[in-house]
Amino acid sequence: MKLSVRLRLTLLYSGIFFVVGLLLLGISYVIVRGILDDTRLRLQAAPEFVPNHAILEPSGKLVLVNVSMRDMLNAQQNYEQATMARFLLQAGLVVTLLGVLATTAGWVLSGRVLRPLYQVTDTARRVANGHNLNERIAYNGSHHDVKDLADTFDLMLARLAHAFDVQKRFVANASHELRTPLTINRTLVDVALRRPDATPDAQRLGESLLVVNTRHERLIDGLLALAESDRPVLERHQSVDLAEVASYVVDHAGEESDAKAIVLHQALASAPAKGDPILLERLVQNLVENAIRHNVQGGEVWVTTRLSDGEAEVSVANTGPIVPAYDLEAIFEPFRRLRTDRVRSDRGTGLGLSIVRATAQAHKGTVVAEPREEGGLTVTVRLPSSASSPLS
Repeated sequence: MKLSVRLRLTLLYSGIFFVVGLLLLGISYVIVRGILDDTRLRLQAAPEFVPNHAILEPSGKLVLVNVSMRDMLNAQQNYEQATMARFLLQAGLVVTLLGVLATTAGWVLSGRVLRPLYQVTDTARRVANGHNLNERIAYNGSHHDVKDLADTFDLMLARLAHAFDVQKRFVANASHELRTPLTINRTLVDVALRRPDATPDAQRLGESLLVVNTRHERLIDGLLALAESDRPVLERHQSVDLAEVASYVVDHAGEESDAKAIVLHQALASAPAKGDPILLERLVQNLVENAIRHNVQGGEVWVTTRLSDGEAEVSVANTGPIVPAYDLEAIFEPFRRLRTDRVRSDRGTGLGLSIVRATAQAHKGTVVAEPREEGGLTVTVRLPSSASSPLS
């Protein structure tokens, strides 16, 4: 069981009080015990009989009698036992009552002392689960350790917000600066290929340049997508059904699958998740494209979505060559391919599954790849479901 700081401080306060109270009770017991022992010693040194000892009879008459010292000592012993029993009972009740009051006071005081820390924690939680990096703690208390912590956290938020702004501007600028020349190149090559006087050699060269240009465009798109996905998703308030996303992606993958005579199978059950719909669409698209491109002629691809253990799950399996288990981690690294596919640049940029993993992690999800006994892979992505444990 994990105890909060407030509860631990309260237990510490009450524990110290009880220890001190028990020590005082023990010291008081020794003092009172000593006083009673001194009284007994004086009685033992007295004569054997105590004459003219006054006794009040039940009738109310006061009678003078001689009492033996043994009777006096027995009476003294009974008195001591009754006194000490009453002392321990009353002192124990007092210590218990004061202990309860001390525990209550410790709980209240620790709450007041830790209030600034709770403010820091609440702000950090809102920023972590939200999309507003401009929120600050702005603690206005006296200068002490808690204020230093709050100011340091505010400074970290400011630098984090600046870093995200810089990254966002960089991605936007890079997208424009990198895509524009490639678009111009593609247009110029298309115009050259359509010229009536283009020779067969020029046409073959133009077609090769178009293939290279297309690959560069895909590479840039992949790099930009990786830059966008390889960070926490700040806007996760939108609900996205992975079944709808997968259905859309499969419908638009027909041309590429038909070129290799690959059969696409769908088993799409509702799987609502919260996240960025564009990034999640790119995630599913990369899974399906990867399953098609790294497949055999006339192979098959299975796309499945469902809810499993409170998580939204999308799984894509394909036929293909047998993949050794020790080689699986390489496919999630940028520009890394399986050993049998490292020289085949026409199958992709080597960023597809890297983007998948980065996007899944940005949505607080996981991705797992498992080899199929018949050949090929099964890649499964699990994301927090908006139907059970929504992200805020």
